Amino acid sequence: MAHIVLFHHVLGLTSGVQALARSLEARGHRVTSPDLFRGQTFPTLQAGLAHVADIGDEELLRRAELACAELVSDVVYAGLSLGAVPAQHLLATRPGARGGLLLHAFVDPTQLAGTWPEDCPVGVFAMEDDPFFAGDGDLDAARAWQRTHPSLSIRLYPGHEHLFTEPALEDYDPRATETLVDDVACFLDRCDAP
Repeated sequence: MAHIVLFHHVLGLTSGVQALARSLEARGHRVTSPDLFRGQTFPTLQAGLAHVADIGDEELLRRAELACAELVSDVVYAGLSLGAVPAQHLLATRPGARGGLLLHAFVDPTQLAGTWPEDCPVGVFAMEDDPFFAGDGDLDAARAWQRTHPSLSIRLYPGHEHLFTEPALEDYDPRATETLVDDVACFLDRCDAP
């Protein structure tokens, strides 16, 4: 089974993020959930984004690196929305990853430091009409990257919600979340394959 490092979304390390981690643990995986906001959580995306602006991108990535400094490299880096940024950063800059899980987001790898990991699977999971994922260009970037990088897979769900795995938000879709957990479990089997 995989050791997953799950980076939270812009609301912080919420009970919803922790519930998702427990769902993956119930499938037999080990999950580490670094708290990049140091205990702070936010009720809205706008409040969380304002906090991220105060922290700055470099500090956010530094905190992610520190959170993983003592871990073995053979992990699956995962991120929810904002958390996809540190997950992709570590995939590209810390050799030896077993895989990557990018939920609700994808960053054009040419905008990040490091080298795309061709030797491990990376999965993107999001709703097809999510205004952030599809509307802001993440989906187009993922599809363009997939054309020349077969290690990347994309799984889309019907709907337009962004953080559909977060019970604290109106976007929450329990059925889609359950399906996502099933799909992620199948993806993690690929990460375990020799």
